[in-house]
Amino acid sequence: MHQYVLILHERPADYVDVSPAEMQEMIARYKAWAGGLAQRGLLAGGQKLADDGGRHLRLAGGQPLATDGPYAETHDVVGGYFVVNAESYAQAEELAQTCPHLRGTQWIEIRQIEPT
Repeated sequence: MHQYVLILHERPADYVDVSPAEMQEMIARYKAWAGGLAQRGLLAGGQKLADDGGRHLRLAGGQPLATDGPYAETHDVVGGYFVVNAESYAQAEELAQTCPHLRGTQWIEIRQIEPT
């Protein structure tokens, strides 16, 4: 069995008009989905990332330069991730297709984790 990271991409603008009740409903859907995977032994971990955009570290003139991460007007940000156990990319894709994140303009990047 391999591990795959499901990287959850989203557009911050999609959440501008979401009410607190709607947000709680979304969170419940994610928890139910993750709980179902965990019961089947297919969930290895995952977290929602903070909405602050984090920090970016790049080289500028050969020196590390840290800057603020994406802002609310950014077209696409990573909102979180799940790590799943799957036999193949095909199975990881099947699991991702059932994730509540896959709706509207949101998308999921699937990457296999290199075994150590």
